[in-house]
Amino acid sequence: MKESVTAVIINSNGELLITKRHNHLRAFPGYTTFPGGKVDSKDRDNGNDCLFSHQLLDHYDAHLVIALQRELQEEIGLDIFMALKNSEIIAISHLGVAVTPDFNPYRYSTHYFKIQLADNFILKVSESINEEMQSWSFISPEEVLGQFNQAEILAVPPTIKLIEQLKLDINHDLPIDYRLDYKEEFEVPMIESIKGVRQFLPLSCTFPPANRTNCFLLGDEFRVVVDPSPKNDEEYKKLNYSLSKIGFHKIFLTHHHPDHVEFSTDLARFHNVPMGMGQDTYDRLESIHSKNWFHDVEVQIHIDGDILTTSLGSDLVLYSTPGHDEGQFCIAPKSLNWCIVGDLIQTIGTVAIGGDEGDMAKYFKSLELIIDMSPEVVFPSHGIAIGGTYKLEQTLEHRKQRESQIKELLMKGRTREEILFNIYPDLEERLHFYALYTIDAHIKKIRSELH
Repeated sequence: MKESVTAVIINSNGELLITKRHNHLRAFPGYTTFPGGKVDSKDRDNGNDCLFSHQLLDHYDAHLVIALQRELQEEIGLDIFMALKNSEIIAISHLGVAVTPDFNPYRYSTHYFKIQLADNFILKVSESINEEMQSWSFISPEEVLGQFNQAEILAVPPTIKLIEQLKLDINHDLPIDYRLDYKEEFEVPMIESIKGVRQFLPLSCTFPPANRTNCFLLGDEFRVVVDPSPKNDEEYKKLNYSLSKIGFHKIFLTHHHPDHVEFSTDLARFHNVPMGMGQDTYDRLESIHSKNWFHDVEVQIHIDGDILTTSLGSDLVLYSTPGHDEGQFCIAPKSLNWCIVGDLIQTIGTVAIGGDEGDMAKYFKSLELIIDMSPEVVFPSHGIAIGGTYKLEQTLEHRKQRESQIKELLMKGRTREEILFNIYPDLEERLHFYALYTIDAHIKKIRSELH
């Protein structure tokens, strides 16, 4: 597993140096975090030749020290070797190692180092010093936790756990247990990277490379489970147990696809709660499963603009976003601190558009709708939350480029199969069906706009 280093820098006022990552980054875009980064091969090579020695660093692995020095120079212009020589750093301690859970595609073993600055040292960080950091500030643990508890920042659980510990004791200098608080043998993992959005991650029968569908638990007093879809009986029992620890009053389905609805009626019957969805979703599920699928379940039909519940006092609004699926809804608070976008985008894999349930023209409009809304954080159905709408904008631009390619090839008289091999020359054969599915949706849009 790859290693990384993170610096928890504290000034003489007991404030933490907090940074926010750019939304366009591939890993953890838009997250509030501490400065640091991955250990690379040069750090290991240079670690063997490191001549710098100091009592505050000598008991740590050399390659970690070299990586910490390099990352802090690159990100915030802090030369820790020089600062130690000048007695501008008075303490360095190791606050433990956080291992990224296996549901995240970017896994690291992250070493947290606490660096205490001396009274006489004022750190000055250039706003333009690196490509990863959107902003930075020194802020007290109480203030940053206040922002988190108002759903104003996005952060990984280890960051919040560490800040909570430093709020209790700013002088804490022992390793912290960063593991998620769940028992793998009978629970599914849950993270809350933005306050009010509990994200459960059961294994599901979804399309590879994804292997989980996010199940969200939303709401203050009236709590709603969104898209419960465990892959089998064993995973259903784990998800049911995990959700039952908190309790809920309703189930909502964003759309009808199997990897969003499996075992949802079983869960509704077990807890005797109603299910909500759009009319199109209800009709398709009845057509697929027969009317017996909803037996003993109260179904509530929702429309665009309905209020689902409240989160942190803000109404959660349903937005109709067809394209990938005719009945799909997105969910966002009126504050627009976040938005659950379902399968509008994927951070793991790509979105398929087509068939009688898909429409490329509507898909474009749905992307544009959420982009124009500009939520601070976006939750896809597969993968972790991401900052801003950059991924939606990137997806829309990619679709437009593909459409231009297909339009040009159509004008040359190419068949759909020839278009496939032209624009996806290296695509695995098992994925050809889905690629043709999307190509057909593009062709339908192109031809409709010509008439």
